[in-house]
Amino acid sequence: MKVLIIEDEPLAAERLGNLVRELHAEIQLVATLDSVQRSVVWLSQNTVDLIFMDIQLADGLSFEIFEKIEIKTPVIFTTAYNEYALKAFKVNSIDYILKPIDKEELAAAYKKYQTLTQQPVAPAKMLESIGYAMQMLTKKYKERFVIKVGEHLKSLEVKEILFLFSLEKITFAQTKDGRKHILDFTLDQLEGLLDPALFFKINRKYIVSMVGIQDMISHTNSRIKLVLKTSDDADVIVARERVQEFKEWLDK
Repeated sequence: MKVLIIEDEPLAAERLGNLVRELHAEIQLVATLDSVQRSVVWLSQNTVDLIFMDIQLADGLSFEIFEKIEIKTPVIFTTAYNEYALKAFKVNSIDYILKPIDKEELAAAYKKYQTLTQQPVAPAKMLESIGYAMQMLTKKYKERFVIKVGEHLKSLEVKEILFLFSLEKITFAQTKDGRKHILDFTLDQLEGLLDPALFFKINRKYIVSMVGIQDMISHTNSRIKLVLKTSDDADVIVARERVQEFKEWLDK
């Protein structure tokens, strides 16, 4: 089975390639392309069974490829943005995966590809896919939290949060003014509530925002040590298994 990856971020392309190869022993990754122009030329001369395609490429949106040549190959879109979901399902998309790519989600997308290529697509399945696209398109992330300050309730804007951390089973949000506020959520719950373009869970204790990082330092065992604004914790380390995804998050 021949597979093509269209992705302009080298680290993301390498990681996706490794995950794709793990899906099935018969998968052959034949090429990795990084632009609309290169993709148009390559696809005009070659055919594959499945395409993994990012949306924002070095020279434009990948939808331009469909405007220049006819593509009948099934496509699994991989992107950091959810606003293109509906448009993706108007072309050859069979799934739409948001970065950072989860291994199990990728496997589920590949299983969907196998199912759809083995039998006709039932109307109910098609509606299910469209419904999923609409859900992704309209998904909203938390913009504020209700916090308790003394005996008063106040609204905490997410944009004011530098990072979140767990201490003795209590979750705190550290804000730009250096204050800590207790939130009634676990870090795992917050990971799904916060915009992944702005926040990243680096380990079991910390979720950081881009604006909350003051410095990044190479650490032992290929890990990364972070210096966070307003924080006195000298041991904020990106977990080794999250380093690659963290670099991809920074590079978006």
